[in-house]
Amino acid sequence: MEIILPKTENRKPKTVFIIPLLMALLVGGCGKPPVLVQQYIFDYPSPVMKGQPATGEAIKVDLFGVAQAFNNTAMVYQPQPFKSDTYNYNRWRVNPGNMVTDYLRRDLRNSGLFKAVFSPQTPGQARYMLEGGVEEFQEIDDPDGWKAALALTVTLLDLLEDEVHQRVVFQKNYQAMEPLMEKTPKGLAEGMSRAMEKLSAQIIADVSRAVKRVGNNLPRWGGRR
Repeated sequence: MEIILPKTENRKPKTVFIIPLLMALLVGGCGKPPVLVQQYIFDYPSPVMKGQPATGEAIKVDLFGVAQAFNNTAMVYQPQPFKSDTYNYNRWRVNPGNMVTDYLRRDLRNSGLFKAVFSPQTPGQARYMLEGGVEEFQEIDDPDGWKAALALTVTLLDLLEDEVHQRVVFQKNYQAMEPLMEKTPKGLAEGMSRAMEKLSAQIIADVSRAVKRVGNNLPRWGGRR
């Protein structure tokens, strides 16, 4: 396409090419639609804690930390030893530390074993504080099958103790490996949900027993009172 300018005195006709302008307009008008990113969260019922009496105590659950390799919303998988990769266009809805903390608080409330369950920012008195970290949060691709690997570290503190080193009631590592029913990001979300359900039940049972031991003036884990 060209534009012919009219003749004027002492000026010959000139041709002005506007191809660059047309190219810019075409490029701007041919943009592709944004890629849809699928987002996943846990989905499991709170564990039913049968045969355990209520502790009568309130507890606060602090935000869990996350190992740097998993401290984002990427869905991480390990295709082979020493190698790490992530799924394209599939992510966790929130950071693993936030998700683990939110669901553990929910499960502690629904267990009926505690008078109240708070976050540290929530007004309310609580004798105990539960802290922790997400040490592993990924898919493992083994020759014998794909698995969701979840590892947590949990520390229960007695806030009534004046000395910091005496506040630790117990510290424990928890780990679960759940096979994937399907080798997809959705399958990873389902497997990770089962792993969290299993570890949540173990953590709640251990915290409940530890709180009752302290309340009954019995030795703590490790032999300390």
